[in-house]
Amino acid sequence: EGCFDKLKEKTGFEEDLKRAKKEEQDARDKIQKIKDQAVLLTTEQQGKKDKIEQLGIRKKELLDYGIDEGKKIQNEIDRNKEIIRSCEGCFDKLKEKTGFEEDLKRAKKEEQDARDKIQKIKDQITSLKEQKNLAEKLQLKDKECPVCGSEVEELKAPFQIDEAKFEEKIKELKESIELKEKERESKEEELIEFTNELDKVRDAETILNTHSIKTGEQLLVIQNDIEVKEKKWSLASSENLEEISQIDERAKLIFEKISTLELETEGFDETEFENLKNKIKKTEDKLDEIKEQVGGVKSKILKANEQSSVIQESILELEKVKDYISRLDNIQKHVFSRDGSVATSLRSWALNSISIKASEYLSVLNTKIQRIALSEKARNVSIECHSKTEVLELESLSGGEKVSVALALRLGMANLLGSSNLNLMILDEPTTHLDAERKKSLVEVLAQLSKIGKVQTAMQFLIITHDAEIFENEYVGQIHEFKSTEEGSKVTEL
Repeated sequence: EGCFDKLKEKTGFEEDLKRAKKEEQDARDKIQKIKDQAVLLTTEQQGKKDKIEQLGIRKKELLDYGIDEGKKIQNEIDRNKEIIRSCEGCFDKLKEKTGFEEDLKRAKKEEQDARDKIQKIKDQITSLKEQKNLAEKLQLKDKECPVCGSEVEELKAPFQIDEAKFEEKIKELKESIELKEKERESKEEELIEFTNELDKVRDAETILNTHSIKTGEQLLVIQNDIEVKEKKWSLASSENLEEISQIDERAKLIFEKISTLELETEGFDETEFENLKNKIKKTEDKLDEIKEQVGGVKSKILKANEQSSVIQESILELEKVKDYISRLDNIQKHVFSRDGSVATSLRSWALNSISIKASEYLSVLNTKIQRIALSEKARNVSIECHSKTEVLELESLSGGEKVSVALALRLGMANLLGSSNLNLMILDEPTTHLDAERKKSLVEVLAQLSKIGKVQTAMQFLIITHDAEIFENEYVGQIHEFKSTEEGSKVTEL
């Protein structure tokens, strides 16, 4: 197909090839001329070019060094500023230490004195109450002595009680207790205040000791160091190489090498050198493009010559192919179509083989069904179940019988497709779409098949299911639980 069109294009391809070859030679001449110029320029400037590369490396080295040193300097500045901030006011606190200690000592003594006075007044109240109780017991009753029973006109003064004076005295003492209690509370507040102040003094001592600060002059030295480092950090953060060179001796040494390289590379025209290299690269790319065009034209001419030599022979062969295709279409239509004799015979044989094998499995499943017959009717497969005496309607079968029929047919089909005796079957979610009764029936059928020992080898089942609980009352060889985790599937033997 298209061979004659290719022959017509042959002359045009030859012209394209001639033109492409000329362009290729022109490009080669141009590249050689540019390369000659590059050799002259390279010979003259290569030494400077190498030093320019070294110059770039040294400049980058100095800039990187400035960045690294700047980070170190900034860390030192931050650390010193934290020391200044932490120690601020600590020496003022230390000066107050002696005064706070004396105030604390005095407050403790005054608070204890107040407690002692309160206790003394409480003891007086207790003594008065005891005197009152004793006096009440020594009162006359019918002018009779409460001790000896003799007749007495009146008791002596120490044994007489003045209730009003007694209560007034008790009241005065209680008021004294209240005043002293307020005084004690005031002293206790002072005690807490002085204790807190002393804690602050101790904190200040701890801070100073942590940073090994003994005098205020040390803080001034740190503050001056911060100012020096801030100036050095400003130099390290600059993009000016001369400023960076002032941070330390190493930076100064690198800058001196940079200055030397700049003097040695003076007069080098890097732009001219780069333009020349780019020109060579573009010309080489153009040459590659021309080579591709030449190759394409050559390929087209070669194909056209090959096609012109075989085209007649191809036409003869195509006539033969046409005849063969016509015959094959006729065979396909009358022999191997779906309704042809071969396909019909194969389906009939397969249905009969499945029926025989399924009936054999049913015979050991303890059902009233003795035989299954499969047949093709109007492009559909029908199923007939036979007992000993009659044909059974599928709708009349129990759930277990339906499961038995379905399983027997699957086993029959598996046997037809297999090349050896069927003794292992894998069931993937066999309980899907089954109600509870049919799930139970399926388990019973599988149990019967796994116990067959007389007719043929007992079958083994590998069952994949989410309904593991239906096998709780049946013997199961092994159970493995699969769980998805972030690391992958986890398998556990139960």
